[in-house]
Amino acid sequence: MQKRAVWSIAGNDSGGGAGLSADLRAAEAFGVHLCPVVAAVTAQNSRAVTRVEPVSAELLDAQLAALAQDMPPAAIKTGLLGSAANVAVVARWVDRLRERAPVALVVDPVLGASTGAAFADDAALAAYRELLLPRATLVTPNRHEAGRLAGGGAAEGDVPALAAALRGTGAQAVAVTGGDDSAAAPGWSLDWIATPQASGWLALPRVATPHTHGTGCTFATSAACALALGFVPADALVLAKMATTHALAHGYTAGQGAGPVAARPGFATEPALLPAMSWDESSQFSSCLRLPDKGQSPKTCEDIGLYAIVDSAERVRQVVAAGVRTVQLRIKTPDAPDAAWHAALRQAVADALAACRAAGATLVVNDHWRLAAELGEPSHLAVHLGQEDLLALGKAGRAELAASGLKLGISSHSLWELCRAHGLAPWYAACGPVWPTLTKAMPWVPQGLDNLAWWVRMAGMPVVAIGGILEPAQLELAARSGASGVCVVRGLGDDPATTVPRWQAALAAGRAAPPLPVPVLPHPSLAP
Repeated sequence: MQKRAVWSIAGNDSGGGAGLSADLRAAEAFGVHLCPVVAAVTAQNSRAVTRVEPVSAELLDAQLAALAQDMPPAAIKTGLLGSAANVAVVARWVDRLRERAPVALVVDPVLGASTGAAFADDAALAAYRELLLPRATLVTPNRHEAGRLAGGGAAEGDVPALAAALRGTGAQAVAVTGGDDSAAAPGWSLDWIATPQASGWLALPRVATPHTHGTGCTFATSAACALALGFVPADALVLAKMATTHALAHGYTAGQGAGPVAARPGFATEPALLPAMSWDESSQFSSCLRLPDKGQSPKTCEDIGLYAIVDSAERVRQVVAAGVRTVQLRIKTPDAPDAAWHAALRQAVADALAACRAAGATLVVNDHWRLAAELGEPSHLAVHLGQEDLLALGKAGRAELAASGLKLGISSHSLWELCRAHGLAPWYAACGPVWPTLTKAMPWVPQGLDNLAWWVRMAGMPVVAIGGILEPAQLELAARSGASGVCVVRGLGDDPATTVPRWQAALAAGRAAPPLPVPVLPHPSLAP
């Protein structure tokens, strides 16, 4: 199968640490084909950059013209461009290529070396602002570079404001990297991402290593590779964070100074590399960092089992009588609920709870968590919330929910939602839809069995499979993922006493069968 092509238009590092050398290693880790386009030549080693010379705009243009005829890119990543004229060449080619097909553009604004060498004069900086940022799918500066690009539009210490200022230039998404800023959060590497899908801090424990050469290049190229594979920016940045942390852990000595980082295939199957993501702008998120602090290794978890989702207290009674021990009561709020509706809801939840208590089952209340908290009894009661609802609660509301003592189930459809779920240390994360579902309209691409198996391996918490599970044979396959629970909605039928035993048998058969393989990368779950 033909590999996706990514163009990296960047500088050649004679020491093999950063620039195109690092980009090639990152592309190999993602299984894409990287076309290394030389925009500048550097004389450097592991300790210093002694000379930088941009190639002519004519030579850069010729390289891009040759590639466009044979290897059109799914994504372009820019690194060291060396001159304003070269920035202009890149901008023209982005426009030409986009007339034919969508092309993601990742701008890594290499304005200077970590050793102190300057790579961009005022004219080049102005060209970045005027020509590249408005065309960028993603910009990946460090804090200092973000401040220079923003041109004083925000204080350098206010990272979310810097990202907002850069998005104001036209860039679709921004990641202000913090790997070089150990003072901001000792022991942690924090990157602020601002994307059309989500914003927040991505957090992983800082890797203790002197070998950091090429870190920024690896991050930006990893993001470009993920975009080329079809991931939206928020998910691409999760994968970039994972790949870069993995690369830091495998850095090596190649001279007397800082050695190169080394991205490798297989990074996305290491559970400890899945970052946590904050729910707001606060980087003091103790619960969000709790799981990474423990290594995020998959843990033995409660057996949720067959998980029934029903819409009335009577249906709760039917399914628990048939042997189900986890059941969700899903009663949606009408557009204009009145007092009578609220009274009926309270009675339905109370009746369902009584049925679950008598059967030794757990009732999961969908959405109406404050009512569940009022009814109490955490031993038989839990709540399930979607991530939009959790965001709408705000920091104070989420703290109130945590203080209620109720077990919490959280929906997760994407990599960033899985990372954000860590922040509330939930009872489980639901992975879905596994198969297409008609119960409600959703923008998500079905996860399939491959993503479900990946979720189970990587989540570091119990996973519940949900969505489109209509036949016992499907449930058997889903159970082979190792999921703690598998949801059935429409498949319960009119007579759960008849259908539930078939579902339970399928669950047992799936858990006894060989486990599903875990893919080296998940597939995108949201169309770009």
